[in-house]
Formats: sequence, structure tokens, C-alpha cells
Amino acid sequence: MPRVRRVVARAVTHALVGLEPRKVEVEAHLQPGVPGFAIVGLADRACQEAKHRVRSGVLSASLQWPLNRRLTVNLAPAALRKEGSGFDLPISLAVLAATRQVPAERLAGHAAVGELALDGRIRPVAGALAVAEGARRAGIERVVCAAPSAPEVALAGVKPVPVSHLCEAVAYLRGEIDAPHYEPFAEDALDGAYVPDLADVRGQERGRRALEITAAGGHNLLLSGPPGTGKTMLARRLPGILPPLTRDEALEVTRIHSVAGLLPPERPLVTVPPFRAPHHGASAPAVVGGGSSPRPGEVSLAHRGVLLLDELPEFRRDVLESLRQPLEDGVVWVARVGGNVRFPARFQLVGTMNLCPCGARGDPAVECSCTPQRLAAYRERLSRALLDRFDLAVSMPRPRAAELAAPPGEPSSVVRSRIEAARERLRSEPPRRTEAASALLSDAVDRLPLSGRGRLRVARVARTIAALAGSPLVEEAHVAEALSYRLPAELPS
Repeated sequence: MPRVRRVVARAVTHALVGLEPRKVEVEAHLQPGVPGFAIVGLADRACQEAKHRVRSGVLSASLQWPLNRRLTVNLAPAALRKEGSGFDLPISLAVLAATRQVPAERLAGHAAVGELALDGRIRPVAGALAVAEGARRAGIERVVCAAPSAPEVALAGVKPVPVSHLCEAVAYLRGEIDAPHYEPFAEDALDGAYVPDLADVRGQERGRRALEITAAGGHNLLLSGPPGTGKTMLARRLPGILPPLTRDEALEVTRIHSVAGLLPPERPLVTVPPFRAPHHGASAPAVVGGGSSPRPGEVSLAHRGVLLLDELPEFRRDVLESLRQPLEDGVVWVARVGGNVRFPARFQLVGTMNLCPCGARGDPAVECSCTPQRLAAYRERLSRALLDRFDLAVSMPRPRAAELAAPPGEPSSVVRSRIEAARERLRSEPPRRTEAASALLSDAVDRLPLSGRGRLRVARVARTIAALAGSPLVEEAHVAEALSYRLPAELPS
């Protein structure tokens, strides 16, 4: 009885579980039988549609498609869910290796990621940086990818093989051409994204002071007051006074934005603290992350940066309450049947709000028209547990005409230099509290009153104030100023 000849070839890529890469072997199996093409291994719909893209792409590249053979592609391990179109390129290369059009032994030394167009062009996909990091951990030094993904791949410490068409990838693997040239980008030459300057803010000295303390200590800030007092304007200038990201922080932030598909090709490395300001209609999964295929939410996209919730009470109650856990832990856990997905979320929260639904409360020039019932409903939108997580709360009055006509204040660059010096003091020699300062803090616990969390946050703010002042000790005056930033009496509570 004659033996039935079967052919198996393999390519390597990586699936993403949250932000973590998981190695996937793409096995292409050819055998005689009824012609067909099947993809197995817990592939989602986008991955299943690769059958059409791969077949059209291979034929458009003037390569041979196996006729009168049954083709099965297995994505192993089968228990790991595979999502997205990034499997197109490794599937096509595994099929070409099974049909002897690409040397299987040369393909084995590469990982691959990319989407295949119907005409054979190779498109970039989200998460190329994480895939390349997975290849590096697996001991693979080269990654075949779309040309626009090459800067991301290079950040992982592996050599990118940037290709624009399937023909180019095949020619390279056959040894007919050298690896396409890739020009590394100069990280020092990356221009920072435009950030509004603090010099644009007129008046509001207390608000500016609170913003500086917020930036120096990594605190959370709540700005309240009537409309038109500059709350949003001030909040949007916080990123401009934050120190630039370190190399490790930049890679961490870049990985998140890459997986989310938000990394612009012209800026392959995020070097400035991110700033996110979602609309108040955003859902809880959009803000904290999740969904059927878990993706990072706004809190993770703001990791190492600022999350602004403008008009805080307009957000849904469940959205606001979902912020409590990441604010405490600096991480979001999304639970699914197949396991938990972890997203980093260490951000600074800035909220802005009016003092009442009509916005007139706190404005001496306008009379508030809100009924007690409306005020009660407005108060119920924000829980005390959430408000307690704001380290500083500032009520901003309407600026006077003289303040609006005043010359520009200190620019962001000057304020940033003070903040960098204060952060260095907090890292090297954190100020210690004097006995008088500790006594004042203890007294405030009973008089205000302060919760245990509130006491800890006041102590941290006082330490930041001392660092900004260059003082080796947290004095009584520093604690007093920190206490002055607790929730004012006119806030709904």
C-alpha cells in the first residue's frame, strides 16, 4: 500500500494576552484529499478571514497555491485564543514553506507579524513592539514585519526585516536579496508633542500652586468652581510641567499605545507623559479597559501621565466607581474565563466640576437657581470614597479684570525645573515630619475629620510641599497648607 505523503512546515509569531506576548507556532499541513483550507487553534473571526487574504495575496504575488491538496493551518497552542489580522504573514510564510517555495530552515530563525492585503502588500498591525519582545525572549533575533512597524520592532532589541510586499519577504528568505535596509530613528531627535504652556493662565495663583504640588508629588487634583474660571485650561497644562519619561517608562507607555493601535508612525517612541481626556459618555470598559477581547482603557493609556475627567459629575456613576481600584493599586485586572489580564494604570487623575447643576453656585455675580432636590441628585453622582482619593481640592473663583489683563506668568519650563528638583529630593532624602507637624496632623484627624486614607494623603502632600521648599523637614506650615487643600465645605458632599 503506497504511503500518503504529508508535509508540515512551521512559522513563529506571538499572540497578545493583554500586553503580554505568548509564543504561537503556525503549522501548515498539506495532504492529498478534497481541496480545502482550514484554520484551527481557537482563531477569532478576523483570524479565520486570513484564509481569503492569504490565498489572494499568494496568487497576487505570482506564487503557487497548492491545488488538489487539503491545507490545514494550526495555531498552537490550541487553548490560547488568537485574535486579529497579524497572523496573515506567518500563515502565508508557513504555507509557502510547506509548498517548498520558502526554505523551512531559514524561516525557523525568524518570527513574523503583519496583515496581508489581497494584492500581496503587507500592512502594519497593532502590538508589533510586544510581538518583537516575545521573539527576543524566545531567542529569535529577526522579525519579518511591515515596513512601518520596523521602528517598533527595533525598540525591542531585535533586528527588523521590513518588507512592503510578500514577494519581498519571499526573496529575502530565499537568500535572493539582503535584508531590506532599515534606518534607525534617533530618539534624541524626537520632538515633544505640543503641550499648552502654563504662562497662558492669568491669575488663579492658588490653582497654579496646587498644580505645581500635584506635578511634584504625583498627586490627584480636583478643580471646582463656576464655568469660565479656567478649570479645564489649568488642568490641560499639567502635562507640560511634568518631567519627561525615563527610557524604561517610555518603553512601558509605548507598549500600551502600540497594543491599542494608537502609536503614530512618525513617533515610534512615546517620550512625554501621555494625556487622556475621555468624553463623559464613555463606558466603563472604555475608561478602565476590558471588552470581549480585553484592550487597555483610558486609565492605561494615561499610564505615567494624566487622566482628565472634565465635568466629573457628568460621568456615569459606575464609570467613576470603577476608578477607585486602579487609583489605589496602579493596575487594572480584567477577569475572563480563560484567565486574568493585567494592564498598568499608574496615572494622575485631574477632575473638574461645577459646584451645582446650573453652575452659578460660588459665583457672587450670579444667583444659583438649583432646588434642594437638584443639589441632592448632583451630590449623589460622586461618592465620598471617590472624592477622598483626591489629594488636593481647589475651588477656583472667577478671575478679575485686572488679573486677565496681567502679563503672562511663569512658563511651564521654569515650573518644571522646580518640580524636577523636588522629585529628586523626594527620591534621595524625603523630608521627615517634626513633632509639631505630626501633632497638627493628628489633631486634624479628629477635627475635620480625616479618614485613614485622608491622613496618609495629607502627609504625602505635606512632604511634597516641603520638598518644593527645599526643606529637609516637614514643618507645621507645610501640613497646614496640605490640610487647606482638603475638600472645601462648599463642595457637594
